Amino acid sequence: MSQRHVSVNQAAWQLVKKLCDKASEYGVSVKETESGTILIDAGVEAKGGFHAGKIVTEICLGGYGKVKVSHMHLDDLKLPSVFVYTDHPATATLGSQFAGWRIKKIGEYNAIGSGPARALVLKPREIYEKIGYEDKAEVAVLVLETSKEPPEAVVQYIREQCKVEPKNLAIVLVSTTSVAGSVQVSGRIVETGMHKLLKLGFDPKLVTHAWGHAPIAPVHPKFAQAMGRTNDAILYAGVAYYTVDYDDDDKLKELTEKAPSIASQSYGQPFFEIFKKVGYDFYKIDPNLFAPAVLIVNNAKTGKVFKAGKINAEVFRRSIGF
Repeated sequence: MSQRHVSVNQAAWQLVKKLCDKASEYGVSVKETESGTILIDAGVEAKGGFHAGKIVTEICLGGYGKVKVSHMHLDDLKLPSVFVYTDHPATATLGSQFAGWRIKKIGEYNAIGSGPARALVLKPREIYEKIGYEDKAEVAVLVLETSKEPPEAVVQYIREQCKVEPKNLAIVLVSTTSVAGSVQVSGRIVETGMHKLLKLGFDPKLVTHAWGHAPIAPVHPKFAQAMGRTNDAILYAGVAYYTVDYDDDDKLKELTEKAPSIASQSYGQPFFEIFKKVGYDFYKIDPNLFAPAVLIVNNAKTGKVFKAGKINAEVFRRSIGF
């Protein structure tokens, strides 16, 4: 399937319909805003859960990735886990799932936007230039990581940016302090590795297939601690696997070794402790930390397989207070 035939918003819209049609089954609440936009609460006031987290993660992936909830062992600790796979890695992860749209300074409301609507407004533009993708759909789906419902002014701003009719915009709300929120953060395992490879200079279009898995962190009622746990699920216990078409095995091996979280100078402490030390300023954290614990890369051109990083069960157990 060529890029020009892929619409992450159209594909995600079908998942939104499914979520709305089976709202009670997914534990979500659905309503229309004053202007007629669809607002879905998947874990702010609504119960949400694993089932909601699964479909919200698939929405974030623009309908071009699949998600399964399973389990995994970390030494003697058994935890729920998420498994993600896609045959459209660059489009599904960087072109849709990446949390690249900061909704801020609109009536004091702040949230991080991810999902297909980014491909309509090109947030951030440089990523879309790198992957060579842009969506032209007449519907838009945005997932907001937030603890409260956006006011009408924010809804209107999003709609205007996406250039769609109010009825053709769906906004999904999910809190990091919920089960659904914990699922969808762990579900970013493939995207986190893709973004790290991009930052290292690797062309994401050369990644042809990808999968990843990570534990689903136990929930915490406080945002900072919840953010710490969900990040640690990827940084210390997440595994990402990529099939690539690349000409230089030596260079690929070098890139792979630089990609895991262990390559960061901040590695080795739970994320919340690092976050606290920098005065809760997210942007003072070494960006190299944001990567899977383990990366495995298969070069389809040569058959070589490279692995770097390690699972650090000790730090993750500290993170969740076990």
